[in-house]
Amino acid sequence: MKTQAIAAAIFFATAAISTNKASAEPLQTMDDVGQAIAACWKPASDWKGTVTLSFSFKRDGTLIGPPKPTNIAVDGDDKARQKFVGSAIEAIQACMPLSFSTDLAAGIGGQVFTMPFTAPISGQDQPTVDTQ
Repeated sequence: MKTQAIAAAIFFATAAISTNKASAEPLQTMDDVGQAIAACWKPASDWKGTVTLSFSFKRDGTLIGPPKPTNIAVDGDDKARQKFVGSAIEAIQACMPLSFSTDLAAGIGGQVFTMPFTAPISGQDQPTVDTQ
């Protein structure tokens, strides 16, 4: 049941159309990529947890297929988890296409990246998105 719910969240997030785009300045590093995606993520203030997504880029800054959750640890019921996962997937898609520097684009195409999306835990001021 959880697998079906998560699959539905991924489908609807993938189908969502967003008008937000990342900065037009070419990104130089994976830290820049993480910051650009973090700027697109707007988790609800009461969400707590982490979802790790796995995804790959083409050299042109678009995704190779939809991001996939590889680890989900979110407080709440199935509906809360679906919303959390969906918001992280939508954040990545909202930033597409990213603009990569020539050097970054040369090495990024086809590589698999994992990125945890962590909503605030007591005492944290901001959600964090880290590249690994």
